[in-house]
Amino acid sequence: MIRAVVFDVGECLVDETREYGTWADWLGVPRHTFHAMFGAVIAQGRDYREVFQEFRPGFDLYEEREKRAAAGRPESFGEEDLYPDVRTALAALRDQGLWLGIAGNQTVRAGRILRELFRNDVDLIGTSDDWGASKPDPEFFKRVGAAVPFGVAEILYVGDRCDNDIRPARQAGMHTALVRRGPWATIQWNDVEAEELPTFRVEGLGELPDRVRRFNDPAR
Repeated sequence: MIRAVVFDVGECLVDETREYGTWADWLGVPRHTFHAMFGAVIAQGRDYREVFQEFRPGFDLYEEREKRAAAGRPESFGEEDLYPDVRTALAALRDQGLWLGIAGNQTVRAGRILRELFRNDVDLIGTSDDWGASKPDPEFFKRVGAAVPFGVAEILYVGDRCDNDIRPARQAGMHTALVRRGPWATIQWNDVEAEELPTFRVEGLGELPDRVRRFNDPAR
């Protein structure tokens, strides 16, 4: 059975369109140009951080985050950036008695924002900066498994990327759900991995409660 559901953050719970737009502004690049390069880099199977290198060689993402914060323009997201199905999906899963968590590649600052947004909704919020391990490193998923009070085979990890989320979570022994939104899932959706690896493929988080319910009770 699935007893715990753990969610990725970016493009799973949080629509990052606005935030990437602020990075384009910071770089002095037209937003549509930045987004076009972002899509091209992902389609080529490259690390998304290479997008920044295309516009500013030698760009250090962590250093620039600190510069933005010092300039009063820190990375940020809020309730308005959550996908519209997030709250109802979490509530429906909680109604099934499931243990819920959020764990993704996020900064300490982002972790604080997540804890403010979801303080009453989930049992765990963990970030790569908190844990010193980033997806797709197996250590990240070991940390998830250690934090959840059930066996790894009873965990469903939900994400938008085959490379960072679905493949390593499955290798860790977890069930997985690929949600079709954001640039990665949109581009990867018809890949063999995207079709064969996930336990579930969903168009949105609103589909998850019913999929999990039917998985746990096939007779229903």
